[in-house]
Amino acid sequence: MPKLIENASRVTAAGTPPKTIDEYVGRVNSGDGAVSVAHMRSPSGWAEPGQTPEFDEYTLVLRGALRVEFDGGELDVAAGQAVHTTPGEWVRYSSPGPDGAEYVAVCLPAFEIGAAHRDDEQ
Repeated sequence: MPKLIENASRVTAAGTPPKTIDEYVGRVNSGDGAVSVAHMRSPSGWAEPGQTPEFDEYTLVLRGALRVEFDGGELDVAAGQAVHTTPGEWVRYSSPGPDGAEYVAVCLPAFEIGAAHRDDEQ
């Protein structure tokens, strides 16, 4: 039987200025460790610390643009585009454009702060 997820849980975000994370599926809202699905809204000028996560992350940009820095370069992901980052790959997300970014992130397995391995934690 399908299970309705009636609402999301607001999750504290890394980076400045603060972004908004609403987790629908994952360790916080649904107790699911296999996958997380979160709706994110980051303001113009937002940037988070770099990270070398243990999980795949698929990100679909709905509005604005998201910048993804990686070893060897960077790419801008515009509304209507998506990006996939793999475990063990260093990445840093930001939204430097004037409109910020609105996007959905899917992590496999589910996002876990200890598995993100953020630069400021090392």
